[in-house]
Amino acid sequence: MVDNEAEAEVTILGLGLMGRAIAAALLRAGRSTTVWNRTPGRDGDLITQGARVAPSAAAALSATDGLVIVCLKDHEAVRSVLDPLGEALSGRTVVNLTSSTSDQARELAAWVGDRGAAYLDGAIMAVPETMGGPEAVLLHSGDEQVFDTHLPVLRDLGTCLHLGTDPGLAALHDVALLNIMWGVLNSFLHGAALVGTAKVPAAEFAVLANQWISSVTEFVSAYAEQIDADAPVARDATLDTHAAAMDHLVQESEAAGVDVSLPRFFRGLVAETVAKGRGGDSYAAVVDRFRPRP
Repeated sequence: MVDNEAEAEVTILGLGLMGRAIAAALLRAGRSTTVWNRTPGRDGDLITQGARVAPSAAAALSATDGLVIVCLKDHEAVRSVLDPLGEALSGRTVVNLTSSTSDQARELAAWVGDRGAAYLDGAIMAVPETMGGPEAVLLHSGDEQVFDTHLPVLRDLGTCLHLGTDPGLAALHDVALLNIMWGVLNSFLHGAALVGTAKVPAAEFAVLANQWISSVTEFVSAYAEQIDADAPVARDATLDTHAAAMDHLVQESEAAGVDVSLPRFFRGLVAETVAKGRGGDSYAAVVDRFRPRP
């Protein structure tokens, strides 16, 4: 049994891996779901679960006067699908879960608004297999009242967070969080290659790596407070200390024949900051190296 708002009809435009996972999660929650995809043939399993398949995006749109979830390849694909619909969007709510930039999200929000529809941007911080469970986190930005209105449906997809009324905030957080993921993964891969030269299995190294990554989260919280307060006080280690350890990483990598571009990049960031007389500050001081420059 689901809540009364489960009767709300939902249209999904896009049936890639994530689009199909979204549709399946809504069907499991008892939502009346219409689906459409540019390439036919991806809806078979959804039909058996109760989805209605529309022959066109326009037909899919006409199947509901409420929520339209868009999950396509990129921003250009979204515009190619939505542009022909035009004024037919009026009175509906578009929730765009397609990866984009913050400027693209703002532009699309304005375009949708000009056609009489409400807009929420979204970013999915999850893999398809987790969709519908609490471990799937969806970031949303845009009109908070629109978010609250459709939250009963959106939370069928996972844990939903509203980041603010600026439509670009979800996309901005998306790439910032992915940046952390890539940084951690690339560092792990470099480390695995480094210890691998001593015949240490990557799986064995991963145990220590995961323990260390967990400890690093404490640094993240501490440095965040220092960044907001503009007070990078060294309570764990100074940048001079970090620089010395980075020299060792570069030397070890060179000696082992492992690619040194990543450790050299790290060392360069710290060296630039130290050269500005900030060797006694905490690692949080390096944030200035990334900030926009005049």
